[in-house]
Amino acid sequence: MNVDVVSTTAALWSGEASSVVVPAADGSMGILTGHEPVLALLKPGTVRITPTSGGGPVELEVDEGFVSVDDDAVTVVVERGARATEQ
Repeated sequence: MNVDVVSTTAALWSGEASSVVVPAADGSMGILTGHEPVLALLKPGTVRITPTSGGGPVELEVDEGFVSVDDDAVTVVVERGARATEQ
């Protein structure tokens, strides 16, 4: 699935991923290929992305925002964010 994580000032991460975990307002939400369409509010926390291109997971510390999932396209929009780790 195609994943884009953006803040109000910059693109934080973009690419193909096999899974994404976001800090939804009601608790962590895991997103896999074929996920039903959803729009959810995010609370401050960590977005975890497992890229399909190999390498380790990517973690981004984010502020409040929202996530949109539609047709294997995941868009995460946050006020602020920064790369925490890339293992």
